[in-house]
Order: sequence, then structure tokens, then C-alpha cells
Amino acid sequence: MINDDLFIDKAIKLAQKSADSGAGGPFGAVVVLDGKIIGEGWNRVVAGNDPTAHAEIMAIRAACLAVNGFHLPKSTLYASSEPCPMCLSAAYWARIERIVFANRRCAAAAIGFCDDELYQELSLPLAERRIKMEYHPHPDALSPLQSWFNKPGRQSY
Repeated sequence: MINDDLFIDKAIKLAQKSADSGAGGPFGAVVVLDGKIIGEGWNRVVAGNDPTAHAEIMAIRAACLAVNGFHLPKSTLYASSEPCPMCLSAAYWARIERIVFANRRCAAAAIGFCDDELYQELSLPLAERRIKMEYHPHPDALSPLQSWFNKPGRQSY
């Protein structure tokens, strides 16, 4: 039986570590497989000058290294706060089975970490988004896709 309290406690301790160190925002996360932590992370956005260095991403990266693969089936991501859209997407790409979090996103928003704009942006048509996105067709654009698709023994993900 999985002890959610134990792993949420670890994620919160990592979040406190991040808050105390100034490495990034006050967020922590662990990935658990078969009752064992296989990856942990805390926010390192500031320390790494990396806007993708969120706690959940760092934990997923560490877990993937630990299992020597890019999928984490049957694993659980424990996070100190509800994952942002980027981290949630990473969990889907990693095939994580379950996410457990301790703070709702409104609690993070109350201290300046608001993802509402991102959630709203992603639901808009391309032409209405804040970042201008343009479709620019090119005659050679499909070539890399077709090469990969036709490659014998390609590793799908």
C-alpha cells in the first residue's frame, strides 16, 4: 500500500529547500515507483536560468535517468502544488499514471505564481494568443517526418 502522506511530505520538504535556498520558486516533487522514490526535484528556475526547471520536470528527468528510459508507467508524481500546464504535459509525455499534489493552483497564484493566463491562452485559437504564432508551409517540411516514419527500427514514443 502506498503511503501518500510520506511522499507528499518529501515533496513539501523539497519545496521548503527551494524556498530557503533562493534557487527558484517554493515547489518540490518526487516520482515514486513500487513504493520507492526514483526521482526528486525542486524548482531551480533562478539558479539555472532555466524557465523549464520546475520541480516536477526536475523530478521526472531524475526518474527517467534512474529507469534508463523516457516513460514512467505505473509511477506516481507527488508535488507540493498542482502542476502547471508544462509540468502536467511532461507527466503525460512520461506516461505517469497518477499525480498527487498538496496545494491547489489558487494557493500558488495567491503568492504570484498564477497559471490561469496560460490555461486560458492554450484554449484560444492561434490567431488570438499573446505570442504570435504563424503557420509557414515549406516544400521540404515533411521530409524529416517521413524519413523518421520510414526508418526501420525507429523507437516510437
